[in-house]
Amino acid sequence: MKILVTGAAGFIGFFTSKILTEKGHEVVGLDNINDYYDINLKYSRLKELGINQKDAEVFNYLSRSDKSNFSFIRMNLEDRENLPSLFEEQKFDVVCNLAAQAGVRYSLENPDTYVDSNIVGFVNILECCRHHKIKHLVYASSSSVYGSNKKIPFSTDDNVDHPISLYAATKKSNELMAHTYSHLFNFPTTGLRFFTVYGPWGRPDMAMFLFTDAIINNKPIKVFNFGKMERDFTYIDDIVEGVVRICESPASERVKNNKLYKVYNIGNNNSVKLMDFIKEIEFNLNTTAEKKMLPIQPGDVEKTWADVDELIKDYDYRPNTSIKDGVKSFVTWFKEYYN
Repeated sequence: MKILVTGAAGFIGFFTSKILTEKGHEVVGLDNINDYYDINLKYSRLKELGINQKDAEVFNYLSRSDKSNFSFIRMNLEDRENLPSLFEEQKFDVVCNLAAQAGVRYSLENPDTYVDSNIVGFVNILECCRHHKIKHLVYASSSSVYGSNKKIPFSTDDNVDHPISLYAATKKSNELMAHTYSHLFNFPTTGLRFFTVYGPWGRPDMAMFLFTDAIINNKPIKVFNFGKMERDFTYIDDIVEGVVRICESPASERVKNNKLYKVYNIGNNNSVKLMDFIKEIEFNLNTTAEKKMLPIQPGDVEKTWADVDELIKDYDYRPNTSIKDGVKSFVTWFKEYYN
């Protein structure tokens, strides 16, 4: 198939593009390479996909990989002129929309960025899918839509009408808009509520990266809610396996049965205490971290845990990477990448 992967220079988008090309699909990656975090990491990911930095720096230029069936274009999802032209030229079969302005705390200070990327950009994606007969739109939602729900594990049947951050509100709005477009224009959409994703090439604003970086540089780590946090930490390989399975699965059966709209949790199906996660990092670095215990931050939640039974039933999705193996893999990559 020919697949558009947005957010291709990002953490999950990079790995998704990599696996899809290895499986023989033709992939066009799109990213605006914003400076929310170190753009050099984004360029390094693209280099792994065969795209040189000089080409990637140019907006609206489609560059070809020198080692795989991957192409890349730097573009904003908000670009109402060039995005439809890209769809018209490339004739995609499937769209995997992983581009978004991420981060809960950043949304408190930069709300406009979230509206532009996560809402305006997503409407543009929906419009392009509608007008260019895309067979299936797979898109990133987030576990943050559950807000401060107390029922554990989180189920897609739970009420998610009370987000506690603007980021979560934009993700909930994506699900609502996708439902509307599936209903009105008869094309399948699948939302994936990602739980805390970690692993090699991960985002520098995530706990795994921040803790490892601080410990290696002999700095204290910030431990929020005084350590009384639990997360459904999910290793990148397990996440991407689920994303790729859904992208590859024909949606024709869903169209026939009028089940066009679907949302899944995608996580490790388990909850890990934050302090146990930190201990695993300390073990791999052979160091005890200095911990700065702090209250919970606005927009944060105490515990997440994904009920992934539906994904298991529909796609035989089974996450199987332990925290022990996942943390070891990340720390090894971190040491090598940053020398």
